[in-house]
This record gives sequence, structure tokens and C-alpha cells, in this order.
Amino acid sequence: MQAEQPEAAAEMADSRPDGTGTAPDAASPAAELEEERAKSQGYYASWQRAVADFQNYKRRVEEQRANDQRLHNLSFVLNILPAIDDLERALASVDTTLAGLQWVEGIRQIHRKLEGALQASSVQEVPADGVDFDPNVHEAVSQEAGEEGKVVRVLQKGYTMGDRLIRPAMVMVGRGTEE
Repeated sequence: MQAEQPEAAAEMADSRPDGTGTAPDAASPAAELEEERAKSQGYYASWQRAVADFQNYKRRVEEQRANDQRLHNLSFVLNILPAIDDLERALASVDTTLAGLQWVEGIRQIHRKLEGALQASSVQEVPADGVDFDPNVHEAVSQEAGEEGKVVRVLQKGYTMGDRLIRPAMVMVGRGTEE
């Protein structure tokens, strides 16, 4: 029995704590450390990619939200412009005997408020009357006597929202003959 004990002691000395039963060598812990470092670097790189993907996702969501807001504002402006045009035509045709009445002044005040709301939404009128015809912002409906290439009459105002044209100005262009 005594012979068995030294063999058991030798067997215990050769076994590793993980139970593999092989003798540890000097290169094994360094290799394990390097393997674990490689794993941790892989995890770190994956984490960095995940963080970058999330930041890109947040940026895309914010851009989409801003774009949706702009489209919503644009849709509202496009729907209200015909009513503003009608209001301007009605105010332009008010008889002089009615011009001083309170309800007419109330309508003028409403018109000013609507124009203020358009300006607050970055909507600007396209300059048209008396300027050179520009096909990028003007829509020529017809020609009439006047300086050639100049807008002689505005039939419908045009508007921009920021740097985007939302409605061209409908104009009459001079054909170069004075009548």
C-alpha cells in the first residue's frame, strides 16, 4: 500500500486544477493569457461597432424626424397658400367706401397674421414684379407689352421655404414692344 501512495501523490502533482490531468508547462499560461487578450480585443471591437451603429441610428432618426417635420410644414403651407391668395385678391378689390370699416381692417389684420406665420415658417415671397424673368422661380403664363425679358405683371405670387422653391410665381413677361 505504501507503493500506491507515492504514485497517487505524483498523479496529484501532475494534474491541473481544471481537472484535465495534464502537467502544466511554462508556455501554457502565456498562451492562455494571449488567447484571452484576443477575445477581449474582439469584444471591445464589437462593442465599438455597436456604439457607432447606435450613434448612426440616432443620427438617422433625428434626420428623419427633421425631414418629416419639414414635409409636414410644407404640406400645411401648400394647403394654406390658395386661401392667402384669395384673401389678398379680396382685400385688393375692396371698394374705397368700405376701406375704413372695422371688419375690413379686421380682415387686413388676419392677412398680416397669416403672412407672419408664413415668415415664421421660413416662407418667403419670390421677388417678381419688375425683375428679370428667371425660369427657375417664375412661370411665364403669357407675354404683353413691356421691357423684353422683364416681369411686367404678377398673376400669382411665388414662394420659397428656406432655399427650396415651393411654388413658382405666375407672371406675364414683356415682349419688348411698348404699346
